[in-house]
Amino acid sequence: MLITVDDDPSTLLDLLWVREAWNLHPVGDDLPPLLSDDSVRAHAQTGLTDATAPWVEAWPGIWNACSDHAGLIQDSTVFDQLQHTLDGSPERADLLAKLFGPSWNDSFGDDAFTEQRETWNVARFHARTQRRPTSVDDDPERLSLRALIPAWQAGLTKIVTIPCQGSYTRVIGQHTLLVTHETRDDHERYSEALKQFR
Repeated sequence: MLITVDDDPSTLLDLLWVREAWNLHPVGDDLPPLLSDDSVRAHAQTGLTDATAPWVEAWPGIWNACSDHAGLIQDSTVFDQLQHTLDGSPERADLLAKLFGPSWNDSFGDDAFTEQRETWNVARFHARTQRRPTSVDDDPERLSLRALIPAWQAGLTKIVTIPCQGSYTRVIGQHTLLVTHETRDDHERYSEALKQFR
């Protein structure tokens, strides 16, 4: 049994950061909760401007596109194919788009990303290393093995986690489950979340 855990889905993290750093309140079905770390909201911009108003409307669609891509299992041959394409060629651009998927930058560039984003990323990196289990027996997948095995038998091969408040569990793709860090860190909640993949 092989399960991949992506606890650093960069395109999803970018979206979550933009939403809170710019005080966006997008409307849509099934959007993720706020970040667990409220430091981003503490320094958030106030009020929409002509430049940021379109961001609110676009955010749910970009979130859905990015989470759909995060749910894909990467084709391992893409790297080999990249080696056989020319820099700047349309073939190379298509392969890179397949590999990295959609992003906030594709739609709006990097105007939304301030120095505070880098500060947040560094703090998040340190918190992530502290959250890692100290022994194999403390690994969330091992602790929830009874629920993980049937999920794996149903096709689960990838877990994507986001640093949001509370529970937010979604099946994204044929082989992927999206959960919050809080859910994955709690044995009972994680076991319950894994039952969604059946």
